[in-house]
Amino acid sequence: MDVKKVDFLQGIAINDVANGTIVRGMVGSEDAILIRRDDEFFIVGAQCSHYHGELADGLVAQDTIRCPLHHACFSLRTGTALRAPALDPIACWRTERVGERVFAREKLKQQNAPSLVPAATHAPPASVIIVGGGAAALAAADMLRRENYAGPITMISADDSAPYDRPNLSKDFLTGNAPADWIPLRSPDWYQDQKIDLLLNTRVAQIDTRLKNVTLSDGRNLSFGALLLATGADPVHLDIPTVGSLPRLYLRSFADSRAIVAAVAQLKRVIVLGSSFIGLEVAASLRQRGLEVHVVSPDAIPLQRVMGAEVGSFVRGLHEAQGVSFHLGTSVARIEGNQAILQNGASLAADLMVLGVGVRPNLQLAQQAGLAVDRGVSVDAYLQTSVPGVYAAGDIARWPDPHSQERIRVEHWVVAQRQAQAAARNMLGAQQPFDAVPFFWSQHYDVTFNYAGHAESWDRIEIDGSLESRDCAIRYRRGDRTVGLVTVGRDLANLQAERDWELAAAR
Repeated sequence: MDVKKVDFLQGIAINDVANGTIVRGMVGSEDAILIRRDDEFFIVGAQCSHYHGELADGLVAQDTIRCPLHHACFSLRTGTALRAPALDPIACWRTERVGERVFAREKLKQQNAPSLVPAATHAPPASVIIVGGGAAALAAADMLRRENYAGPITMISADDSAPYDRPNLSKDFLTGNAPADWIPLRSPDWYQDQKIDLLLNTRVAQIDTRLKNVTLSDGRNLSFGALLLATGADPVHLDIPTVGSLPRLYLRSFADSRAIVAAVAQLKRVIVLGSSFIGLEVAASLRQRGLEVHVVSPDAIPLQRVMGAEVGSFVRGLHEAQGVSFHLGTSVARIEGNQAILQNGASLAADLMVLGVGVRPNLQLAQQAGLAVDRGVSVDAYLQTSVPGVYAAGDIARWPDPHSQERIRVEHWVVAQRQAQAAARNMLGAQQPFDAVPFFWSQHYDVTFNYAGHAESWDRIEIDGSLESRDCAIRYRRGDRTVGLVTVGRDLANLQAERDWELAAAR
């Protein structure tokens, strides 16, 4: 039977659906999948609402389905997006069993999943201020409204753009495959409809946690009942002696990415300083635009400190196969005219330099407010800082990770969003520990690396499969434990590892 042609409105024989399987099909003209769990049947939309990943290739866990691309999670009972990076629901249909067949009936009205916030046990804050304008800030505001919080919400952002899809800035947008109108995460109307006051181009000068107010750089004062710090990170800027006019750009914001796109339209040769994920993704994107790209980095092997020598060498090979030139074990000593003079004495002519040498968490406001800081803003399992009612999420937060059993801080987009969702619920009294497994992805040409877990150090690396064949699972082992997993071409295995870590932590 060709399951792709099944119209669930016409029904499907129960005997054709093995327990635990996912069946591709349609509901009328809409793509859909049917999932059987024992004697229950669920029919939901076939594509993730984030990047349209095929959910049939994902993982069913309890009453949820998880996307294989970036681990978004949806309720099978309501279609609700339960965990970032997806914020929007998927379609969901009522099912009915008639004899030995299962049918799709009416599409269910989109609704929130049952709240995790106990009813009438916690007085909601009089107002919420979110300092930051990234995806974490948006995820927190979105979750507050989804949890039926009716009080004022103010988002204060130093950026000139509303929250946007930051990973796309170094990937498809920079390559030219994603238009600018794809980048905002929500339309301007959404903020108005949700009664969220979004202040752009606005900076917070001071936070007074005793009086519970923030002072803006223009002198205005805003009071809060609860506050979320999601100030993110800033690019590391290098002071390179310069005589000449070689332009230098950084990539962190939407404006930065637009500036690079505008600059390279008339250029031929670019130096990328740094072999971080951002630096290499920029190199890949600009190479695909047809520019000559040189990567300069003090590292002997790209990404070695994060993923090990073998994976780093493989990534270098991917780029070299596309024509990228590497200058490793050195850096830029000075700039003379359009020449970058390297520390090893070599010189490179270029029309532009893009710097991707890392970021630093933006901790100034937290320090000024007197919050406990230890290589990040220290938070508890509920993402609350040392001051009650003040929370932190994203690149600045250092939290007790139940999986590594260490206090960690990571700069992952998905983690930032999930932390913000948990913090929002906890502001309302949920007392929900943040226990998500860290996850990120990195794309280099047609090869995507999915990374689950967190391995700051390891004893050994075990590779199952073949990097060259783009089909492998790379395990980072410390003692008798796997602390990190990178997969190439094995999205389902990455999801399964995430689920297994969750189950182990819950025991």
